[in-house]
Amino acid sequence: MSDNRMNYSIDKGQFPLVQVQLEQGEHVFIQRGSMVYHSTGIQLNTHLNGKGSGFGKLIGAIGRSMTSGESMFITEAISNSDNGLLALAPNMPGEIIALELGANQYRLNDGAFLAMDGSANYTMERQSLGRAVFSGTGGLFVMTTGGEGVLLCNTFGSVKRLDLNGSEVTIDNNHVVAWSRDLDYDIHMENGFFQSIGTGEGIVNTFRGTGSVYIQSLNVESFAGVLSRYIATSD
Repeated sequence: MSDNRMNYSIDKGQFPLVQVQLEQGEHVFIQRGSMVYHSTGIQLNTHLNGKGSGFGKLIGAIGRSMTSGESMFITEAISNSDNGLLALAPNMPGEIIALELGANQYRLNDGAFLAMDGSANYTMERQSLGRAVFSGTGGLFVMTTGGEGVLLCNTFGSVKRLDLNGSEVTIDNNHVVAWSRDLDYDIHMENGFFQSIGTGEGIVNTFRGTGSVYIQSLNVESFAGVLSRYIATSD
C-alpha cells in the first residue's frame, strides 16, 4: 500500500548516487536536474514552485525566483507501477545526508535540497531584510520543512553535525547546509566590514538555542575563486 515514503539507498564514496524504489502511486519531490536514470514506470512532472493556483501561483513562483534565486519549478517523480526505480545525483561532489522529519524540522541553505518524500512538505519562509541581504540561504526566503518523512540533502565535501544544547556557535555561512527549525539564527559580517575583509571570513551565521547544525567541509565560493585563476578569459 502506498504511503509516499521512499525506500532509498545511498552509494558510498566521493561521488554518491541515490537509488529510490517507489510503489505504485508513490511520489517524491526531487531537485531539478538531479535525475540520472529511471525505470519505465516512473513519470517526471514539472510543477510551478508556488502555492495556490492559476495566475497567482505563477506570479508567486516568479517572484520567489527573482528574489531568492530559487528555481520557479520543482520536479515530481511518480511511480505508475510497483518497483519503480529512480536514481539521483547531486550537482556537487560530496556526501548525501538523510534527515528524518516529524518531531524535528529543518531550514536549508541554498542548493542543499536533493529529494523529499511525498509525505513531507516545505514552505519558503520570508526572512528579515537584514538576513536576506547577507545570506546565501535563498535571499528573502529560506526553505523550511514540514510533515513527516525523509529529506535528502547534498553537501560540498564531507559533512559534520554540531549539536547545541542552549549554547551558541558561529559558522561561515557558505559551510552551512541545514539547521534545526527551533534554532535562532543571525546572519552577519564577522567583526564588521573591515575586519571581515582582513580575516577573509566574510558572512557568518550565528546559531543559538537547542538543536543541530549540519556543516560541509568545503566552501563553494572559495573553490570557485581557486578555479578562476586557471580559467582563461578573453580581454
